[in-house]
Amino acid sequence: MADNYNLPPQAYHQQDDEIDLKELFLALWKGKWIIILVTFVFAVGGVLYALSQPNTYKAEAVLASANDNKSGGLAGMAAQFGGLASLAGINLGGGGTDSKAMALAVLQSRQFINAFINKYDLMVPLMAGDKWSELTDTLQLDSEIYDSQTKTWVREVDPGKSPIPTDWEAYKEFKKLIVVSESKDNGLVTLSITHLSPTIAKQWVDWLVIDLNAWVKKESLDETRRNIGYLEEQIKKTSISDMQSVFYQLIEEQTKNLMLAQVQDEFAFKIIDPAVVPEEKAGPKRALICVLAVLLGGMLGMGIVLIRFAFTKKD
Repeated sequence: MADNYNLPPQAYHQQDDEIDLKELFLALWKGKWIIILVTFVFAVGGVLYALSQPNTYKAEAVLASANDNKSGGLAGMAAQFGGLASLAGINLGGGGTDSKAMALAVLQSRQFINAFINKYDLMVPLMAGDKWSELTDTLQLDSEIYDSQTKTWVREVDPGKSPIPTDWEAYKEFKKLIVVSESKDNGLVTLSITHLSPTIAKQWVDWLVIDLNAWVKKESLDETRRNIGYLEEQIKKTSISDMQSVFYQLIEEQTKNLMLAQVQDEFAFKIIDPAVVPEEKAGPKRALICVLAVLLGGMLGMGIVLIRFAFTKKD
């Protein structure tokens, strides 16, 4: 009879592709000089990059809506006299618009920003500013972009394009500098400009608030004059005394709004805390840049060591 030899199955609990933390630690220890070298290179690069970045300064102003519940007088009166007006088949409209939301939309619109840049001739400091001289309080220009001697643009552009920046380029560059935030607690609006020059940052914030109020005021005055003209035309078209009375009251209301708006400078926003020339830089955060460079270098170094270990183990 043949003997049957039942050999116990051999269990191999440890597979070749299993991760051994001890082996990983030893691999990292053996490749410590690679990790140190890569980290050192990134650290030096991070320091050089941080030091090469010019300081930037942020000036900001805190604003409050001049009238959160502002709505056109015509719309307000339409709610009161809408029934009588409908007798003549006239639709006066209703429901005012949020003046704060409209003003903020205007502030960040291309039309307003391009008009602002052209009005104060900001194209050169916006597009060619290089660094700020603290001793002379002047903005130094990049000679590779703008030649201050001949007052010409010398920047390199793609063939077929003009070296003179377009309104679209100026708008995109200006949008990088401006930040508008609204507090949900009290509704206050913070308008800030970050620039190489603290003086320019403060000046631009002041100009923005002035021009925004003037812009919204002009739009409101034009609309009010159109409303008065419309109502005067309706008076001529109707012989109903009640409707004429309604129109005269509407005209009186619009005329009051027109007179009040003409003497109100802070039409859209009132300045709660005006902008001042900042004395402390807002950026760059050089310490954070260096820390991130060290972390990135360390991670890359460990990644290189672990990849080498993985291929060595596989072979």
